[in-house]
Amino acid sequence: MHGKLAAPLVYPDASRLLIDCNRPPTAPDSMPVLSEDTPIPGNRDLAEELRARRIRDIYDAYHAAIEAVIEARTPAPTALVAVHSFTPVYRGRSRPWHVGLVVAEDRRLADPLFAALRADAALVVGENQPYAPTDGVYHTLERHAGGRGIPAVMIEIRNDQIATPETQEAWASRLAAALADAL
Repeated sequence: MHGKLAAPLVYPDASRLLIDCNRPPTAPDSMPVLSEDTPIPGNRDLAEELRARRIRDIYDAYHAAIEAVIEARTPAPTALVAVHSFTPVYRGRSRPWHVGLVVAEDRRLADPLFAALRADAALVVGENQPYAPTDGVYHTLERHAGGRGIPAVMIEIRNDQIATPETQEAWASRLAAALADAL
């Protein structure tokens, strides 16, 4: 349980470069051969046996853990919040957002979070920036929240904003307060 929210934290125990758990395994970039401009040689010509093992041991395990948490909480009110970080520059383009919220049709959680984050005039807050559901990054939220009617949002924090323990703590406090109000 995360102390600020009394919420369980579920995360894959492997790099997204082995398998990106936020994309279906059938997606071409599920096991990328290129990350921005960096080749990932271990994913090129990946043997089917190794691919299947990554799906089973990392992807399936991650999604089973999320399912278990949701099932254990039901019928109590539940929300699904995904937290990620992003680079300040991607493919030579500067990304000005300090934080972005990725949201689909259900805005019950996103709208109060937008209001809370945008209340801080020092923050540049992106809506569906630097990613959007159409980029294929919303898979986990669609899979676990969409069909259940669970409010969901993805939070993307620019990684220079969380580079030190102090800034990580500041963002944890900021997001915990905003989420507590939104929920």
